[in-house]
Amino acid sequence: MTPQGETAAHHSVGEFCDEMRLSRAHILAGAVLFFTFVVEAWEQVGLVYVSNGIAAEFGVNNTELGWALSAVAFGMVPGALAWGGLIDRIGRRRVTVFSLLLYSVLALLAGLSPGFWPFLVLRFLSGVAFGGVYAVTFPYFLELLPTRWRGQGAVALSIGFPIGTLLCIGVSQTLGPVSWRAVAIVAALAGLWAFAVLRWVPESPYWLAKQGRHTEAARVLRRLGGTVSEQTRFAVTDDAAGGHIRGLFRTGVRRRFLLLLLVAFTFSWGYWGLQTWLPILLQGKGLSVSSAVWFVAVTQLVSIPGYLLAAWLTRRFGRKKVFLAFVFASAAGGALFGFATGAGQMYAGNLILAFFSLGAWGIWNTWSGEILPTSLRGIGYSWSTSAVLLANTVSVPVIGAMMDGGIASSLTIGSIMLFLIIALVSVLPLPETEGRALD
Repeated sequence: MTPQGETAAHHSVGEFCDEMRLSRAHILAGAVLFFTFVVEAWEQVGLVYVSNGIAAEFGVNNTELGWALSAVAFGMVPGALAWGGLIDRIGRRRVTVFSLLLYSVLALLAGLSPGFWPFLVLRFLSGVAFGGVYAVTFPYFLELLPTRWRGQGAVALSIGFPIGTLLCIGVSQTLGPVSWRAVAIVAALAGLWAFAVLRWVPESPYWLAKQGRHTEAARVLRRLGGTVSEQTRFAVTDDAAGGHIRGLFRTGVRRRFLLLLLVAFTFSWGYWGLQTWLPILLQGKGLSVSSAVWFVAVTQLVSIPGYLLAAWLTRRFGRKKVFLAFVFASAAGGALFGFATGAGQMYAGNLILAFFSLGAWGIWNTWSGEILPTSLRGIGYSWSTSAVLLANTVSVPVIGAMMDGGIASSLTIGSIMLFLIIALVSVLPLPETEGRALD
């Protein structure tokens, strides 16, 4: 029986989402959250392409520059953890809005910093503020989508990363010659997108039902195109209190949670450690500064069809099989790039890496948000993203120190690929979630 009207008294939100079609409201919410993820990507790579200007103005070496570039990611580690419990307690929407606005203020102050240490501290604090957005965007969108569209929709949301990177490259090449500060200020102003979230993206019906706010959950489902009576009382399969870390270690959750952390850390190190230093590694292989930057731009363009292919394949074959295939291909591309003996191999290896690694990220952003129940999805995803950010933070200065130490680029890249192999093995025990309603 279709869960409609009064017959829905004992149906869950997930069952309504099983039968829901994609609507204009989904597309609008997706477009708003898509740009939110563009801002996320922009902020993480925002100053990479004007890093020479930062180093010159503040007089720092590669190791110190690496810490400055990763300060936002470093701040997002405790930030995501701090916001994580709030995601499950005060809601997905409020966390998104408050996090974006606070980030905007702190990032603007960082862009106006008079010295290196104030700049570093404010970059860190803006990362703490932005941790909420980073942790909530994908779980939030997953909880708005019809079940059959979750995989494709969330992977499509991931395309915001290359779009954000391309916008960042465009702005850095336009405003960078004027000042790196102009690039930083433009990124900070993007935080005002919080008002678009407030206007066009509803609260998660899963979260509302979990809070006992059934009338509001039904109203959101109707806004999204569902046929739901205002008197509906939703069944909640997971009645545990939300937002508490101890819930992540209970029976049936603990093993999945620990595997999420391991895969998130190793996969992020394998990708981000190479991506952040890619312009400099390319220069080390003979490309000019401008050629290296534009080659990075080409790799971001190549990644977009990688995302689209991943979105199509995951619906046909499931998350796990496609993720494994894409990570394996990413490692092969990275190895080809690292041990290239000619320009053709170098270009081919990096394009393969970009195509498959970012497609795999799209799948992981979806899959890791589906594995835990609604009451723990916010805090669990925040810990998973913190593992990603920790890897981002540590890998950048470590690899910078390896380059300062004169270690061959092939050995540096080989060490990075080892982390991708660990991620490949660690993902095997995780459950498939394609086509299944969220708990």
